[in-house]
Amino acid sequence: MSNEPNNSIASSGHSTNLVGVPTGLLASAAFNEFPIPLHISGTREAHSSLFQRLNTVQVPPFEKGGLGGIADAAEASRTFQDYMTVVFGLDHAPEPGERRRYRTSYLRLLKDWGFDANSPAGAVLKGWVESRFGLFPSFHKEPLKRFNSHEWLVYIEEKMSSRFHNNSIYMQLDVLYEFCQWSLARFHAPGKKHMTLYRGSNDLREHRLLQNLKGREAIIRLNNLVSFTSQPEIADEFGDTIIEAEVPLPKILFYNDLLRQHPLRGEAEFLVIGGDYRVSMSYWRNLS
Repeated sequence: MSNEPNNSIASSGHSTNLVGVPTGLLASAAFNEFPIPLHISGTREAHSSLFQRLNTVQVPPFEKGGLGGIADAAEASRTFQDYMTVVFGLDHAPEPGERRRYRTSYLRLLKDWGFDANSPAGAVLKGWVESRFGLFPSFHKEPLKRFNSHEWLVYIEEKMSSRFHNNSIYMQLDVLYEFCQWSLARFHAPGKKHMTLYRGSNDLREHRLLQNLKGREAIIRLNNLVSFTSQPEIADEFGDTIIEAEVPLPKILFYNDLLRQHPLRGEAEFLVIGGDYRVSMSYWRNLS
C-alpha cells in the first residue's frame, strides 16, 4: 500500500486518455523501449480531407512502384499549414465594423514555449498532454507534488486561461500531433522506432529520479512535455548536465524540420511527451 498522502501526485496520470493505451503503460520505461503507434481518437477521421490530400497519389512516371502521395516534405508542410490557416481562421481579417478578436494558434503556443516553457502557453501545452495522453505534469514553475498545493493551482489557472482557449486550441494540437506522426513515418525517420535526443539542464528538480542504474544510467520521470534537441552541442548551451534518451517516435509532438516556418528554428528542437525514461546523464565534457 502506498504511503503517499491522498492528495499527492503519486501516480503518473489519469486512468483514461484519448490514445487507447493504458496511461500506466504509456508512462512506463517499458513503453519507451518497445513503443507502438499512437493516434488521438477521431482526429484523422475528423480531418480526413487533410490526410487524403497528403496521401494523394502523385508519383512521377520514373517513380512508379513507390509510396505515392506527396513526395516532398516542404510541400507536405505547405499543405498542412494552409489547411490549418483555413480551418481555424488563423489569418482572419475582421469585416468593417467587426470587433477584432484574438485567435490563438499552435504557432503562438510554440513561440511562447520557446521563450519560457513555464509560461501560461506552456501550461496549455502541458494541459493538452494531460488531456490527450493522461500524463500529469511534474513541473510548472516549481515541482508539482500535491493537488491542493499553490503550485498546482497556478498550473490549473494558467492551463485554463481563456486567452488560449478561444479557437479550438486542443484540436489544433491534435492535428499537429497527427501530422507530426505522419511526417516522421514518411520523411524524417521512416522505418525507425526511436531517435537519440539530448537535453541540457541545470535544474534537476524538473525530473524525478526513480532508479539509479549502472554507470551514468538512470530511470527518471520527465515532465509530461519537455524540450530535447538532436544536437548534443546545443543541449550543452542549456545546462551542464546532459540527458541522453532514446525517444520513441510516438512521443514526439513536434520537431525542427516539420514545418517550413515556425518560431523554434535554430535549436534543432523536439517537443517530447514525457513519462519514465531510461537515460544516460553526464557532464558535457565527458560525453565524448
